[in-house]
Amino acid sequence: MRRLAMIGVLLCGFFTSALSATVDTVNVFSDKMNQHVKAVVIKPDAYNGEAAYPVLYLLHGYSDKYDGWVSRVPRVKELADQYGMIIVCPDGAYGSWYWDSPIDPSFQYETFVARELITWIDQTYSTVASREGRAVTGLSMGGHGGLYLGFRNQDVFGACGSMSGGVDIRPFPNDWDMAKRLGKQSEYPERWDEHTVMGQLHRLTPGTLKIIIDCGTGDFFYEVNERLHKELLYRNIPHDYISRPGVHNWEYWSSAIRYQALFFHEFFSSRK
Repeated sequence: MRRLAMIGVLLCGFFTSALSATVDTVNVFSDKMNQHVKAVVIKPDAYNGEAAYPVLYLLHGYSDKYDGWVSRVPRVKELADQYGMIIVCPDGAYGSWYWDSPIDPSFQYETFVARELITWIDQTYSTVASREGRAVTGLSMGGHGGLYLGFRNQDVFGACGSMSGGVDIRPFPNDWDMAKRLGKQSEYPERWDEHTVMGQLHRLTPGTLKIIIDCGTGDFFYEVNERLHKELLYRNIPHDYISRPGVHNWEYWSSAIRYQALFFHEFFSSRK
């Protein structure tokens, strides 16, 4: 029995203390959208309101909601403990793509996440309230959001990432409610150019933003991620790029978030 217990400890590794992580569900009012938006806030066990903690904003995918990450990948609570960070998972609605929609005033999620939510979190919790203490990433639609928000709001985020992200929306004009938020691509092509990650690369200066991108080779977004990677290389923009066997599913993302949490932890630690 003692041998079995020791094996269990070794398998659990650093994650045993994470069962004490605290999960808050909060309602944050958006002035821009005139509505309350829910979010999950994961505080590490050591959080006591005194020391300031860096914050990772972790975005969900299309058709999911604010508690998707913590429900499907409970290990995110353990990562908050392991790396001493607060993790915030906001609701991005059903198909917001984390834009400020030019045609739908109820979908203004760039302003909400990058401005209103961050202000509320910094006022409510003990955080490192600067770009050196903030990062944003997500999966699928949230992977688009992680890079889109990071590239466009470099005064707010010092690091950003994507897991299986839809980093170029233009090859998918009929999918995922995007036309409802932007108008048809055939009628408003410039909007689609302006609201895709690939259309934001001119905002990047080498070395000013930490970037990590991860996509499985069997993912339907793999080709657009490969193109983004090559374009960043061409522009001499440093970034971490992970490509490994995998598809668009929670098994892949539950592994990917571990790599990304370490990446952001190292970014936060380097700024201390």
